[in-house]
Amino acid sequence: MAFDQMKMLQQLRKAQKQLGKEIIEVEAGDGAVVVQITGELKIKSVKIDPEMIDLDDISQLEHWVEIAVRDGLAKAQEVAAETMKPLMGGLGNLPM
Repeated sequence: MAFDQMKMLQQLRKAQKQLGKEIIEVEAGDGAVVVQITGELKIKSVKIDPEMIDLDDISQLEHWVEIAVRDGLAKAQEVAAETMKPLMGGLGNLPM
């Protein structure tokens, strides 16, 4: 039984490492804002195209950043859930 638990923990660590390398990219405002988020739900980068920004309407830029981050986090959560799903069933057998 201990071997199965060690194997499950090893698979879990491997999946977490894989999520750290996974990059989800989303854009808002037809590419005015591009956000990259890792499968660990960490923001990797935010890029803003200055040619597409109206400095007289900063609220629009703020809205696009909000949309890109929100959508990116949602997609990253989906990726993380799908990656971890096969492993979650076995975690119920591990002692706490």
